Amino acid sequence: MKTKEIQMLFKQFEAVAHELNGVECWSARELQELLGYSNWQNFEKVLIKAQNACIQAGGKIEYHFTDVSKMIKLGKGAEKQIDDILLTRYACYLIAQNGDSQKTQVAFAQTYFAVQTRRAEIIEQRMLECERVKAREKLSQTEKQLSSILYERGVDDKGFAVIRSKGDQALFHLSTLQLKKKMSVPDSRPIADFLPTVSIKAKDLAAEMTSVNVQNKDLKGRQPIEREHVDNNAAVRKILLDRGIVPEQLPPAEDVKKVQRRLINEDKKALK
Repeated sequence: MKTKEIQMLFKQFEAVAHELNGVECWSARELQELLGYSNWQNFEKVLIKAQNACIQAGGKIEYHFTDVSKMIKLGKGAEKQIDDILLTRYACYLIAQNGDSQKTQVAFAQTYFAVQTRRAEIIEQRMLECERVKAREKLSQTEKQLSSILYERGVDDKGFAVIRSKGDQALFHLSTLQLKKKMSVPDSRPIADFLPTVSIKAKDLAAEMTSVNVQNKDLKGRQPIEREHVDNNAAVRKILLDRGIVPEQLPPAEDVKKVQRRLINEDKKALK
């Protein structure tokens, strides 16, 4: 998500924030539009999920989700009364967590309602950190799936480790040991935990390509699968180079495990 887009969404969310008896709150009807839900019935399903999550966490529904009514203007000066719900920041956070994260507005809201210091630059930084954590989780899932596919085709854990290492060498033009030394990665930790987001996604794309082609080409055994994985990583490297990105020259990022723990702790503190 670009800085300009984040700043625009920040202004929109700030514009509809209210204060009632000293408590920040948002209108469910207004939040529905902000989150990109054109239909109230669809948004109501998300509301119900959020309320259930609130109950499971020991929260009070009547405090975080307060039923109210409001008047809306119709054509020719007519008005109509509709039901609405006043939502606390915590309620909005739960709604965002249960919404469609593929929607840009929902992804933004997940961070916006989790931080108490409402400043666009802080939200932007946190969204970048969230994106990196999600990318790392996705890579783990992809590699787990690939490992399962290869196991069925005669490649054991040791063979998979060799294939993955050869793929990294094709992507970064450095061996695993060289890359770890260059990035000061502890021997016991995977390189991916210290890669920037674009490199994590590059590894994930190459692994996804290998998963698809191993099945489509019906490859079996370590050597043909290794060649396939090396070719895919080399192809991804070419894309990066064509766009002016040299993966082995990118600086290492903060340990993703530390970032993940920090995000979890910040969520807990912000929502107390």
